[in-house]
Amino acid sequence: MQVPLVMTVIGKDRPGLVESVASLVSQHGGNWLESRMCRLGGEFAGILRLHVVADQEQALFQALQGLQAHGLTVVVHPDRPEAAPAHRQLVQMEIVGQDRPGIVRQISSALARQNVNVEELATECHSAPMSGETLFTAQAKLLIPSNCNVAELRRELEKIAGDLLVDVTFQELAEP
Repeated sequence: MQVPLVMTVIGKDRPGLVESVASLVSQHGGNWLESRMCRLGGEFAGILRLHVVADQEQALFQALQGLQAHGLTVVVHPDRPEAAPAHRQLVQMEIVGQDRPGIVRQISSALARQNVNVEELATECHSAPMSGETLFTAQAKLLIPSNCNVAELRRELEKIAGDLLVDVTFQELAEP
């Protein structure tokens, strides 16, 4: 029987870090299904989903804990997918504007008030080509529940965008 797991890994970035996790998963009969990983600053972080044979689950846990000695923290959770709501809409949201504190907090607060789930979020700051000012950009995939008034959500986000002097755009994506 296959046991579905989700794990997070974080530690000081170094060559071979992903390979050390992948080797342990493979040695214990695991199947790496999907992952999102990246380096920010000097740290490496990732989340991955895998299946492992039930009789190897505990041995894999112990082997992964051995990575602590190499500066890698691994946390493993059972993967228990929740039933998805019947009607929902997947939207890509982009934010661009001059960087300032509070952009993510204000936008995410508006989303939370409408029970919108942030499925993915990537943010970065970089220098504007002409002015050299620091620009903030964000791309997010949002799962909007059927009971959310999308027009009202847009108005609220546009008001926040105006207050923050950022542009917010939406694009509907294919059904999740």
